[in-house]
Amino acid sequence: MTYYDQVAEAVEYVRGTVGKMPDIAVVLGSGLGDFANRVANARTISYSDIPHWPPSAVVGHAGKLVLGELCGKQVAVLAGRAHFYEGHELLRATFSIRVLGLLGVKTIILTNAAGGINMSFESGALMVIDDHINLFGTNPLIGPNDERFGPRFPDMTEAYSKRLRALVDKVAGERGIKVAHGVYAALHGPSYETPAEIRYLRTIGADAVGMSTAPETIVARHMGIEVLAISCITNMAAGVFDKPLNHAEVMETAARVKDQFIALLEGTIQGL
Repeated sequence: MTYYDQVAEAVEYVRGTVGKMPDIAVVLGSGLGDFANRVANARTISYSDIPHWPPSAVVGHAGKLVLGELCGKQVAVLAGRAHFYEGHELLRATFSIRVLGLLGVKTIILTNAAGGINMSFESGALMVIDDHINLFGTNPLIGPNDERFGPRFPDMTEAYSKRLRALVDKVAGERGIKVAHGVYAALHGPSYETPAEIRYLRTIGADAVGMSTAPETIVARHMGIEVLAISCITNMAAGVFDKPLNHAEVMETAARVKDQFIALLEGTIQGL
């Protein structure tokens, strides 16, 4: 069975389980899973039930696909994602994006927990991603290209939609939510970066660092899906403060700002 056939089989399973197909998808990062509870008339599918769909075993990632209605729109919410550092090949780690694309999703909102590199950020800041630097050392499009997914050489000039970024700014202003903008550096982890690596990332223009999102964006753009991505700056990166980093802090900070994050996401979806 080819990779495309595997994606198509997963699509058919989802189609046979739910009614209306989503136009918008939201991928939830660490500690942001509560957003899935906002979906009305929800049908929930465990990742383990979807053929070929990779599991997510990271704390803070529930591992379920929730489909239903939100702000008058048909949405698919991914409560958790598969990561490259878990041992998944990038073809597998981005499998969910392929499924969403074949389901007909036109807009995807990616969220993540990230470390702050920009010294003006504070823990809990929300950063709209304007662009990324892919430092995974690989690319999810490597290998034979299947034209049914997209072109051999997709353009990445506007990886993150200017239209959607402007919409987020509008919603944030209306709801009194402070947002920043910046460049996201994607490293594969799972170890946190060293202080020397953070100094390097700051030098090359990164404002935040994390272990996801860039591969998903590349695959989404390959399929012509419009992308918005927002990072929750859950901690300042290594070397900014003289203290060790841990995942518990990531989860605690995400929980602290989740209401603002949810309000921003709902307002953005309503404005689409």
